[in-house]
Amino acid sequence: AYMSGFGNEFSSEDSRCPGSLPEGQVAHKKKKTTHPQVYYILQNNPQVCPYGLYAEQLSGSAFTCPRPANKRSWLYRILPSVKHKPFTAVPCGNLTENWNEVEPDPNQLRWLPFIVPKSTEKKVDFVAGLHTVCGAGDAKTRNGIAIHVYTCNTSMVDRCFNNSDGDFLIVPQQGEILITTEFGKMMVEPNEICVIQQGMRFSVDVFGETRGYILEVYGAHFELPDLGPIGANGLANPRDFLCPVAWYEDRTVATGYTVINKYQGKLFACQQDFSPFNVVAWHGNYTPYKYNLNNFMVINCVAFDHADPSIFTVLTAKSTRPGVAIADFVIFPPRWGVADRTFRPPYYHRNCMSEFMGLIKGHYEAKEEGFQPGGASLHSIMTPHGPDADCFEKNSVAELQPERVAEGTMAFMFESSFSMAVTKWGLQTCQRVDKSYYQCWEPLRSHFNPNWKPSPV
Repeated sequence: AYMSGFGNEFSSEDSRCPGSLPEGQVAHKKKKTTHPQVYYILQNNPQVCPYGLYAEQLSGSAFTCPRPANKRSWLYRILPSVKHKPFTAVPCGNLTENWNEVEPDPNQLRWLPFIVPKSTEKKVDFVAGLHTVCGAGDAKTRNGIAIHVYTCNTSMVDRCFNNSDGDFLIVPQQGEILITTEFGKMMVEPNEICVIQQGMRFSVDVFGETRGYILEVYGAHFELPDLGPIGANGLANPRDFLCPVAWYEDRTVATGYTVINKYQGKLFACQQDFSPFNVVAWHGNYTPYKYNLNNFMVINCVAFDHADPSIFTVLTAKSTRPGVAIADFVIFPPRWGVADRTFRPPYYHRNCMSEFMGLIKGHYEAKEEGFQPGGASLHSIMTPHGPDADCFEKNSVAELQPERVAEGTMAFMFESSFSMAVTKWGLQTCQRVDKSYYQCWEPLRSHFNPNWKPSPV
């Protein structure tokens, strides 16, 4: 079960414990009567919580942020999260924030589908299967991003993950994932996304060999893009975002429950003897949430020319510079193409932004060969990119009729104002870099005709 809305003030309590959200009773004696009138006041932190619960606030913003940007939720839990043994450093595997492992590479990069380990060979859960591909910035100064892939085959058992550095935007590509959070449960399938915001503890169950992408942002939260002249409706509508309802387990783990904390780019672990998913009720506007990409209301050109891909922005994490994002999450969904007198695929481009693309399913319109589901590409700042030779030749002479574009396909882009560095794992260790990528543009030939004359009217 879910509640709908984006950034709403939600409240939820597990139906097994009705009345677990605190209410304070205040009695006032009315004039000319001996019977006092009782008023019920909702409060956050009563002296004694219902059911003997602990009150705990989770802050996603500074206390003094303006109201539109102020994020916090109150959790009513069986035991507070502070009850744990000390954190100790644990191996990070292929998760990193070291952007200087290898020399910079300005070339167009494309990765073949990232390999998912076979469960018969090695059990790998979500945390062990995290691999950092590229990124920039610094979690310590709360300014930057990282892009990861996850490849796993087994569920997390008696352990959860907590990101103290930033928000995770998770894009499943192969296999659904069941995410248990302190706020409740979310089932997230390919063609859906979810966001787990900074500090929220979660565990991931999988149901086979599983793969996906993660965009991590430091120092900002995702929000809906401003619509401007589009108006009040369009793109990703707030009502289509879903957050979980309260669910708890009162479970003692005698052998120890492990909480893994990503802090300043490193991993740390602590032990406790109970499940962290012991929140009986909660209220607030700082929650995890999910979204089905099929619900995106596409805006597109209906006359001529190719609109910029910013019209496909689902979520944005804004920087301090107006109109410039730390990161945008952009999709290329099925839609109608009707532009007249126009080369309809994406144009050739050099960009002051970095563009990391992934493919959930289908075939991307500008490169129908080579760019595969579960793979990726990176076009760095000012690195030229655009349609391959086959796409250009075909679409330069195509009869322009209304047509469905990207039917059965869902490609996406993580676009950032940061100049991203690729990790050693991304360039070398994963052994998935397609070294022949540049060859898709090699057949492009000159069509220049110095004697060209415009057609007579």
